[in-house]
Amino acid sequence: MNIVKYRYIWYSISAVVIGACIFALLSFGLNQGIDFAGGSLLSVRYEGERPTAIEAQQVLEPLELGEIVVQPVGETDMNFRMQSLKEDQHQQVLSLLQESYGQITELRFDSIGPVIGQELKSNSLTALVIVFIAILIFIGWTFRKVSIPVASWKYGLVTVFAAFHDVIIPVGIFAFLGKFYGLEIGTSFIAAILTVMGYSINDTIVVFDRVRENLQKTSGTFVDIVNKSLNQTILRSINTTFTTLLALIAVYLFGGESIKDFALTLIIGILAGTYSSIFIASPLLVTIYKFQQKRKASKG
Repeated sequence: MNIVKYRYIWYSISAVVIGACIFALLSFGLNQGIDFAGGSLLSVRYEGERPTAIEAQQVLEPLELGEIVVQPVGETDMNFRMQSLKEDQHQQVLSLLQESYGQITELRFDSIGPVIGQELKSNSLTALVIVFIAILIFIGWTFRKVSIPVASWKYGLVTVFAAFHDVIIPVGIFAFLGKFYGLEIGTSFIAAILTVMGYSINDTIVVFDRVRENLQKTSGTFVDIVNKSLNQTILRSINTTFTTLLALIAVYLFGGESIKDFALTLIIGILAGTYSSIFIASPLLVTIYKFQQKRKASKG
């Protein structure tokens, strides 16, 4: 299978998807959860008939808590997002809901101040930047002995680009889902993104490591060696992804509401990561090699 030959087709597919994701991110932004935006999140389960979102908002109006965003979840649950509540206000909300609609069960209550939320956001972004820089340094060092015909630091650069590819896709999809379906991002989303990066990098390095081995042991052009390495590792990548997705889909379907978004982020990111490790990262090495050859030819 000559994957490298059709690399511009794979680039085009990724360019369209990434373009759509960046458009969604710039147009809609991310629907930040209380981890980042601050405030309180209350999740309850109605034992009897669940009210509509508008009815639930109207019931809580006497408490004068400001803007309250109400989101039905499943058949019996409901989320209330509002300003940061003190404990007495929290109990007042529960009492009022119970008086109005009978028995309810509190599933979750989180309250974070705006200062802490901003600090968490800042720390999360810093962590992502540090990880990208560490990846570049690590890959450059690891592949220092195969700097011909492509410099070792360029392996690191391609790996970082592939990781960015795999991060921007779930981020863009969550921007769309946040706009139209109310999905929020929080610290668990950042944890999932970091996990996706780790998975993506591991998958890419497996292929690059085979390229390194074949460069040292096999004769032939750089293009042929990269394509051979891809064919030697493609089945392993697909099988690993398939078994991982089976577990994640089970978690998404049966793991409960609290970890659904985490599992969904991993599913999207791992699919993107498998695609990039096979169809983007290694073909990019060939593109860099071809560009270098053209530059040498023009100078010579």
